[in-house]
Amino acid sequence: MNDAIRFVRQPVALAVVLCCAWGAHAQNPVAPATADPGALSPVVVTGERSGGGVWRGAASIDVVDGDALRDGQAQINLSEGLAGVPGLVIRNRQNYAQDLQISVRGYGARATFGVRGVRLFVDGIPASAPDGSGQVANFPLGGADRIEVVRGPMAALYGASSGGALLLYTEEGQHPAQWRTGMVAGSDGLWRLSTQATGKTGVPKEPGWSYALDVSRFATDGARPQSAADRTNANLKLSRPHEGGRTVLVFNQHNSFALDPQGLTRAEFDANPSKTNDEALKFNTRKTVSQTQLGLAFEQALGGGHKLELMGYGGQRQVVQFQSISKIAQGFAGSSGGVIDLDRDYWGWNARWRHEGDWQGGRLSLSAGLASDHQSDQRKGFENFKDGVDGVLGDPKRNEVNRASTLDPYLQAEWRSKDLTLMGGVRQTRTEYESSDRYVVAGNGDDSGRKTFQATLPVVGVRWQWTPSVQAFASLGKGYEIPTLNEVAYRSGGGSGFNTQLNAARSTSAEMGLRGRAERFGWNATAFDIRTDDEIVVQNNSGGRATFQNAGRTQRQGLELSGNWRQGPVSLVSALTWMEAEYRDSFKTCDSTGCTTTNNRQANVPAGNRIPGLPMQQVFVQAAWDTGWAGSRVVFETRHVGRVMVNDRNSDSAVGHTLFNLGVHFKQDRGDWTLREFIRVDNLTDRRHVGSVIVNDGNSRFFEPGLGRKLLVGLEAQRRF
Repeated sequence: MNDAIRFVRQPVALAVVLCCAWGAHAQNPVAPATADPGALSPVVVTGERSGGGVWRGAASIDVVDGDALRDGQAQINLSEGLAGVPGLVIRNRQNYAQDLQISVRGYGARATFGVRGVRLFVDGIPASAPDGSGQVANFPLGGADRIEVVRGPMAALYGASSGGALLLYTEEGQHPAQWRTGMVAGSDGLWRLSTQATGKTGVPKEPGWSYALDVSRFATDGARPQSAADRTNANLKLSRPHEGGRTVLVFNQHNSFALDPQGLTRAEFDANPSKTNDEALKFNTRKTVSQTQLGLAFEQALGGGHKLELMGYGGQRQVVQFQSISKIAQGFAGSSGGVIDLDRDYWGWNARWRHEGDWQGGRLSLSAGLASDHQSDQRKGFENFKDGVDGVLGDPKRNEVNRASTLDPYLQAEWRSKDLTLMGGVRQTRTEYESSDRYVVAGNGDDSGRKTFQATLPVVGVRWQWTPSVQAFASLGKGYEIPTLNEVAYRSGGGSGFNTQLNAARSTSAEMGLRGRAERFGWNATAFDIRTDDEIVVQNNSGGRATFQNAGRTQRQGLELSGNWRQGPVSLVSALTWMEAEYRDSFKTCDSTGCTTTNNRQANVPAGNRIPGLPMQQVFVQAAWDTGWAGSRVVFETRHVGRVMVNDRNSDSAVGHTLFNLGVHFKQDRGDWTLREFIRVDNLTDRRHVGSVIVNDGNSRFFEPGLGRKLLVGLEAQRRF
């Protein structure tokens, strides 16, 4: 009862103070509806979309359009344009070897690299593997039409490990054809070149293929030693209508190389946040990635409001990463070495039937489908030294074939009228893991194994229109987060084989909220409560092996406020997230080098400790003024992030900080040409701060420094044909 009272009092108190605050640029309830993504939609979270969410839906969905992602931005990292989405923590680590740090309402916070617990899609094709791991480096920001951010119980309809979902859709080719090219240059040797081309063949009466191409190249010297990086992305989408449907072909290629500066200890950060760890320099830590994928989608109307949608995809991914694991640690027989060599083949498909028609004075949408995803990883490990030379490929230490596959049937129904929306859905998720160990030597037993995770995930939601300008909505559902293949790879205590004792985390998620719109003002206020059993946490990180355990119960409670306001040439947008995330059960953990589950050096994590990697408060405010002079626009941003714990023991934290950014944008229309320029200064006050933390790092190198004052300039030219 006390928990319930506290959950109501604190968010409501904040709501009273802040409900009139102007909200996120991602929320724009009066914008025109966007197109149905059709066969490229990964699942069927439906509703009448309107620029900043789903006005007549029962889900928490924010939509950020492509122009907002690109305007005055470097178009390199997804974190640039999503700062104003409430409930989303997305940080640039300033380390392109580890990707962005992303969590949604606390899901995904434990990831030390890549993305966990949040499902990723590009044009309906998963950018997350079946085991829930993913990356956003291949997201084609230059050619994005929009990004949809799904939060709350409805995210479970995307399958296991879907605490949230990020869905990027690229532009559609239209008449007239368009071509644009742009360049950006900034501090630390940063530059980016990109080109986009969109259009259609044929004539309006007899359209042919629609095409959208995005190609980009980026490089930087990095803000710290050992942090240089470069990346090349290419994305092509072809679509062709036919009677009653269309066919879509999507091709994506990504290549990158990045040095890895790693994190700093507290003493190192306090002394000099611009330095790089000595071990990173010694072993020349770095990562090379190459990925190619192809997707094909087909949709066909069957008459009577019925539609069939089919989608299939496949790809390959190669990763080579040099780490800074010490020679002593690699000397243990059970160590997997200091070099990761991964070759992945992946593929999948989604088949769905949909029906939509009038029923009982409203609009009824029904859908049923079956989705399957597969990955096959050839994972090798090597020592990162040879013949006295560090940072080179050495002797083999690991050779495994890891496989993961899913087979998920799902159903959804939604009925909506002007004043009421009712929806329900269910997805049964089943994931099978299998590992075949091909490196078995004395002291390193057979790590082969199998494990299956299975759950049924129901969700329900309702939306009620209180007045023409105010709506209430609520949803409730079950969530299910499976451990990744890496997290089940080893048993605790150094035993051989899969960690069959590691269970999936099960959660119950609820949300309720109000949203409104007026001529100049739109707003959204949502409270949520998430209760999880068997939370997955680090148990031990020693000798080059990480093992995981289930920690018991956790709870995440929070409030999201957002809105927007415009009066003449002035606009204000802002977002606030308040979240209290804590462990409700105590457990023991090893969070330092040399600790094992058998040497009595485990530390106690008491109930009530905060979940690391998550700020309690996060605030974004943006003010813009269209000056009327030379098409210029002045933009001022304030971003605040609260204190973040670095480990489960809460032994240290990154202090909260507030940053200020200033930009000036210009736009000129000259016939068929449009020119855009901008200049931007981030961190105006040159505030020293921690940009992100490496959660539960075994060497206590938790802190990843944020950037000081930085300058960015850009130019873009667009031509219509």
